[in-house]
Amino acid sequence: MKAITRIAAALVLSAACTAVFAQHGGHDGDGHARPAATAELADGEVKKIDRETGKITLRHGELKNLNMAPMTMVFRVKDAAMLDQVKAGDKVRFSADRVNGALTVVQLQAAQ
Repeated sequence: MKAITRIAAALVLSAACTAVFAQHGGHDGDGHARPAATAELADGEVKKIDRETGKITLRHGELKNLNMAPMTMVFRVKDAAMLDQVKAGDKVRFSADRVNGALTVVQLQAAQ
């Protein structure tokens, strides 16, 4: 009877871990976390770029994946090279997510 209880507990724990893993997107083949789903691009305007800290200030529309209303705020960027593609005043399309607890622009492109 103890063996059946242990097996049942292991199955429940395994199912719970699988659900959490799937909800958070899993990982790539190198063990790095990947987003659960690609966030849709939001409209924004570059207000300021700080290359030294790897940050960008954006006035943006609603960010649904972050449950965030339109506002102006500072984001980290996933790749510092993103900051060389834009300048203050540029209209952009971008997606942001939480990366290691920080709000981070993970995709950035000039608006068409």
